[in-house]
Amino acid sequence: MTVNDAPREITSSWLDAALGSGVRVHDLGRPLFKGMPQSPNHPPYWHTLPRRHGDMVRADGGSAAADHISLGTHVGTHIDAFSHVSHDGELLGGISAEEAQRGGAMKALGAETIAPMFRRGVLLDVPRALGLEQCEPGYEITPDDLHRTVEQQGVEIRPGDVVLIRSGWGANFDAGAEVYTGHASGVPGVSEAGAYWLADRQVHAAGADTIAFERLLPGQGHALLPAHRVLLVEKGIHIIETMDLEELGAAGVHEFLFVLSPLKLVGATGSPVRPLAVVPEAGS
Repeated sequence: MTVNDAPREITSSWLDAALGSGVRVHDLGRPLFKGMPQSPNHPPYWHTLPRRHGDMVRADGGSAAADHISLGTHVGTHIDAFSHVSHDGELLGGISAEEAQRGGAMKALGAETIAPMFRRGVLLDVPRALGLEQCEPGYEITPDDLHRTVEQQGVEIRPGDVVLIRSGWGANFDAGAEVYTGHASGVPGVSEAGAYWLADRQVHAAGADTIAFERLLPGQGHALLPAHRVLLVEKGIHIIETMDLEELGAAGVHEFLFVLSPLKLVGATGSPVRPLAVVPEAGS
């Protein structure tokens, strides 16, 4: 729409559709709570009530409570900014990581530069395509696995899509940090070759139901993260982690409207997010 275009008439039926009547919204974000599963490399989530009801009571009897929270920007469901990972001292586009981080915040490629997403989303349900409930611990999701999933689901990946990879590991989130982070067992995820497969299809962003997106080998944690290098440093593709994809997978939804808006955290390397998948209700 240009500045000279007349605005579209907003009718009650249009509003009903826009506000959710006739659509179903799948919440892909995890709850934030003290002790939640997260990468041990980042500051944990903390919440407290420094101001409680009754600490101050107004003349009319009213009172208010207020919170304080703290957490790393890569805790819970979150998106990686391009300043999150460097390789051989360089960020995306050859920007010097050392120069960018001087002064205690990223002067380039911070979380405030991540545009809100309102895009076509595609779920690739890898274990179901392989006849499994869940990928094995430490399993490497290969280009063959991704291609097989696309073929079995009958979906097409288009340039600009947001592609979400379900490994089934998200079912372990409620089992606690030790199980979900999988340091001893390993965690399934996309391989370096799988990251190139996604990049070749010119996706806008890629997400997963694990803390690291890519495969973690047993006992090695985050020792090597080649898929991060490929997507964030080489190809300029955002990564979204710790997503809840179980409901979406169980519903058999493979194509949807994907909605995500990061916080404008100036100079941050990532942002907590609450992504949504919006699909028409059956019969609407």
